[in-house]
Amino acid sequence: MSKPIEMRRCVVCRQVHHKSELLRVVRLKENFFFDETGKAPGRGAYVCKSPACVSSLNKRRNFDKIFKVKLPNEIYEKICAAVE
Repeated sequence: MSKPIEMRRCVVCRQVHHKSELLRVVRLKENFFFDETGKAPGRGAYVCKSPACVSSLNKRRNFDKIFKVKLPNEIYEKICAAVE
């Protein structure tokens, strides 16, 4: 038997993509970090690797709304750097 394909939804465009096609930010208690491996424990939220979604994410601050707390700017900067 093969493993099921893990699908996740982008917080910006709301499209469902394979987990490997998305970038993940994790909340672990009160700490937030950019999860490069996609396997870190904690509550995660995903965004597409497309420049359009990332630029919209920076304008709208979607992760702030999802986690209901203001995320540090370093998180958004790391996401921008990962797309470039």
